[in-house]
Amino acid sequence: MSLILYGHPFSSYTQKALIALYENATPFESHCLGPDTPQYAAEWLRRWPLRKFPLLVDGDRSVAETSIIIEYLQLTHPGPVRLLPLDPLAALDVRFLDRFFDLHVMSPMQHAVGAALTGDATKREEGVAFAAEKLELAYAWLEEHLAGKTWAAGTEFTMADCAAAPSLFYADWVHPIAAAFPLLRAYRARLLARASFARAVEEAREFRPFFPLGAPERD
Repeated sequence: MSLILYGHPFSSYTQKALIALYENATPFESHCLGPDTPQYAAEWLRRWPLRKFPLLVDGDRSVAETSIIIEYLQLTHPGPVRLLPLDPLAALDVRFLDRFFDLHVMSPMQHAVGAALTGDATKREEGVAFAAEKLELAYAWLEEHLAGKTWAAGTEFTMADCAAAPSLFYADWVHPIAAAFPLLRAYRARLLARASFARAVEEAREFRPFFPLGAPERD
């Protein structure tokens, strides 16, 4: 039985899992969750009633949370690209960076998006201001961290970059990465040029009009 991924192509966390799958050309079925696919939603909610996606299904096993999905794929469906190092300390560094991007870049960005989705102008303004403050701190830390590095953890593309790509992609829409952070801007550009992420971005392009803060005319 093939792998099944429940999610949506415009979802940042779905994209994080898709990058891992595309990096190793792992065969899977995509079950896009939306108003036109109620049959997928019913099965997704049966397996994961917490209503979060993506969800990976492998036979009888349901795997939730993107970082766990990526580690599960490496353990059970490995490919040529190793997304978590064998060395325990190096793997710990990758896991830390994975959490950094999820918690300190993705979360503030999603806070602003959620505030905009309320339709309340005051909440929208407050949400964007909150995200800007948090993202500036994250951007500054990343600018220093990325010195001398090609990818988040060094020379190799890892799970940390799977997390970085969609988080920085959308965060830059919410609060643009300033010219004062040239290393971070260059890193975001490298992520966009990576075939796995470029594919995920292209697959989601048709949904850009739904971005509540307005998708910029770039990327």
